[in-house]
Amino acid sequence: MTGTQVIKPRIREILSKELPGELIRLLPKHWVQIGDVLILPLRPELEPYKSRIAEVYAEVIGVKAVLRKGRIGGEFRETNYELLYGNDTVTVHIENGVKYKLDAAKVMFSPANVKERVRMAEVARPGELVVDMFAGIGHLSLPMAVHKGTRVIAIEKSPYTFRFLVENIWLNGVQDLMTPYNMDNRDFPAESIADRILMGYVVTTHKFIPKALSIAKDEAVIHYHNTVPEKLRPEEPFATFKRIAREHGYEAEKLNELVVKRYAPGVWHVVVDVRVYKR
Repeated sequence: MTGTQVIKPRIREILSKELPGELIRLLPKHWVQIGDVLILPLRPELEPYKSRIAEVYAEVIGVKAVLRKGRIGGEFRETNYELLYGNDTVTVHIENGVKYKLDAAKVMFSPANVKERVRMAEVARPGELVVDMFAGIGHLSLPMAVHKGTRVIAIEKSPYTFRFLVENIWLNGVQDLMTPYNMDNRDFPAESIADRILMGYVVTTHKFIPKALSIAKDEAVIHYHNTVPEKLRPEEPFATFKRIAREHGYEAEKLNELVVKRYAPGVWHVVVDVRVYKR
């Protein structure tokens, strides 16, 4: 189960006997469930009761661990969630027929990106070679291999996240289709091999455009993700991609653009589908 849930009456009923009345209305009405781990946003006023609140949510919803929502940051998009209940945060999340094993306390997985993961399964073509430059646990490329039999080179730099990528390839039975590499994608040696490239990263994705172009075949499609302030849209992020492509001797054609989700106030996570041509 994933996405946003609304507070269950049983949670309110149990906690209204234990918490001061004015705090009951501050109980989280929405949360995210990844496999059997709950990620709960908790207001500072509830701090003294956080362990008991987490325990009640876990029991009523039926999960083994509860994390307090925190920031996501750093090169590897790592979470720093606080564990409020339980001790095992490794879980298997099933979505669109794909199994994702991950450590919900340390590895980023956004249920809000579900539409993009489903879309990748739809756009992939059997027989293509896809290079996933920021594979993570296989967020975007597993659906391609599972649903379309697409061949994938999956590159992930973080050694911890890479362990789950390898497990997920076997868990989904696509070990004959997906080849994982634990390295910085800029060190990946092959050139002009990819029919399709996934650039599922944010904030600094533009720095990796030259590498994506070198991996791409002529007329390859690149799914380019980045974060964009509202005031720079709709020109960005495609304008930057096109400029960098031209500097490296490529033409870029915009095929499609979608908002994945709100990233921060006034900032959107956007994906642009681009076809590239070697001039």
